[in-house]
Amino acid sequence: MSESNGEMRLDPLTREWVNIVGHRQSRPNLPTEGCPFCPGGLEAPEAYDVRSFPNRWPALGAAEVVLFAPDHDASLATLPVTQVRKVIDMWADRTEALLRRPDVEYVLVFENRGREVGATIDHPHGQIYGYPFVPPVPEKEAQVAREHGCPVCSEAAAELADGSRVVARHGDWLAYVPEAAGYPYGMRFAPLTHAAAFPDLDAAGRDDLAALLIDALGRYDRLFPVPDGGAPFPYLLWFHQAPAAGGAEWHLHAHTAPPLRAAGVARFVASGELGSGTLSNPVVPELAARALRDA
Repeated sequence: MSESNGEMRLDPLTREWVNIVGHRQSRPNLPTEGCPFCPGGLEAPEAYDVRSFPNRWPALGAAEVVLFAPDHDASLATLPVTQVRKVIDMWADRTEALLRRPDVEYVLVFENRGREVGATIDHPHGQIYGYPFVPPVPEKEAQVAREHGCPVCSEAAAELADGSRVVARHGDWLAYVPEAAGYPYGMRFAPLTHAAAFPDLDAAGRDDLAALLIDALGRYDRLFPVPDGGAPFPYLLWFHQAPAAGGAEWHLHAHTAPPLRAAGVARFVASGELGSGTLSNPVVPELAARALRDA
């Protein structure tokens, strides 16, 4: 991999790849003039509805930015279903296009929302990374599925039957706080029907996901309301889906990881958690789900 796109180095203790991206150290933290994602800005010189383009500061050889809407003050939670559906269609189209590249084996769709998680531009947007290998976290999920059957299918069905941790349901898509959630108010979004990747979702499945994203993510903003002008609720959101090689073990789903454990109180990941690989969640998942349902 070229130096401008990062250098993959293998950790001999874990046999996992680490991406060294020294060029990103010099990237600007904030735009100096206006918003580059608003129509007429640096990255959106023409009017648009949804838009994708290569990241100027890529962490990988395949790194793209997806603009969700031209409205600077919007979010996935405030956009209409028709607009979020267009975002999902873009995710599906870019997934297919990137997986056709010989240097891409896996596509990760994600959003970093809020300054607390490092988002330097407030305009509603996310990113897509194309990896030359299947990263260890989705690969571990796939290995569990190969050995024990699809864990997303079984977990979603169990959560729907139990109900105490379900936050919302729209058609085939379910939002719930997992029983073993590692992050306070962290949710999982999954279709009850086994679907491997974004391109496999039919029209109804994409509409259901759009409605679920608006509903579930909107609950974050209502969970800890802030005065007018306050910062929106920050979160990390990422989707796991099938790689280029495919396989029946893959089930499209999303994870969220909010960096707050209470209003204005950050949830820091401590040495004992990183050093052991075992997260400690101070918010009981059942109580988190209840609070999100009530929001």
